[in-house]
Amino acid sequence: MEEGGEAELREKLARAAQLLFFKHHAQPGARGWELRRALGRDYERILQVLEEEVNKLGLTIKRVSEGDPDSDRYFLTLKGHPTLTEARTFGWRIDDLAMLTVALAHLLAKGGKAPSREVESILEEKFPKFRVEPTLERFIRMGYLSEDEQGTLYVGWRTRAEVDQRALLTLLLGREVGKTSQEEPDRSGGSSQSSPPPS
Repeated sequence: MEEGGEAELREKLARAAQLLFFKHHAQPGARGWELRRALGRDYERILQVLEEEVNKLGLTIKRVSEGDPDSDRYFLTLKGHPTLTEARTFGWRIDDLAMLTVALAHLLAKGGKAPSREVESILEEKFPKFRVEPTLERFIRMGYLSEDEQGTLYVGWRTRAEVDQRALLTLLLGREVGKTSQEEPDRSGGSSQSSPPPS
């Protein structure tokens, strides 16, 4: 590769890293259209090169399919599963982790969706009532849960990308869960888990 081409590639890698590392809107990462606008039509090749670099740091680039390549979301996450200590350093409270686990377990048991009030009632049996609603709203803002206009909660895009749903069910049930649609998605797209129609 010519020197000018290498310089251009380094510049695009730096721009891609900025888009994925730093939170520049409500949720982490960047959409396909944002990456194409900033990096050009070959943005997926740039991401492949960047992934080789971030893998050395224990990170990986995840892609969550939204049904349209321009709307697909790309973001950085850990390659493996964080320990409890690591999760706490990311700003997670133990009871918040427990709430998310209970909510996800219920949604997965219901095929990926359930009425919001039903999930709230289950959480209110185990956690302080005054914390349940604001915590669920925070999970929705973070992308771990999603809610439609009818008040139905769904497994969110970030859960589909970051959580090995089959492993979660295995841990909760204490036995191996057969291969289902709740498998962890790969970089090529999200799982077929039920989710609300794109907004």
